[in-house]
Amino acid sequence: METITKKRIVAFILDFLVITFFMWILNPIIYPLVIVTGFYGIFNYSLVFLAIIIMAYFTYLEKSKTSTLGKNIMGIHVEPEKGELTYQKTFIRNLSKILWFPLLLDLIGGYLSKKDSIRLLDKYAKTKVVLSG
Repeated sequence: METITKKRIVAFILDFLVITFFMWILNPIIYPLVIVTGFYGIFNYSLVFLAIIIMAYFTYLEKSKTSTLGKNIMGIHVEPEKGELTYQKTFIRNLSKILWFPLLLDLIGGYLSKKDSIRLLDKYAKTKVVLSG
């Protein structure tokens, strides 16, 4: 397995540990609000909340800092193939991270396309993950 691929996997795990920590902190605050406002009718509010946190975390940090906490620790960052890294590009490239099944399809699609990128949405957003430095 290539070095960049290993770094991306470890960065992904680190980022989801950060997101899990955020959820652990915020869930006891949000749950009473869900009960009071009557939104408990949503099948599972925590999945909706998790999706919002995931998209906000990855989209904001990749646009503003070009890397998330995990990517920064692993010495990698996101850059556009050409032009400027925009919120739209970072949002698109992170859509599959909301649930594991779309992420799996994203990885398989990237592998089958035989390009240098390992994820299909990286190709669609015209972004790539590279070593920092």
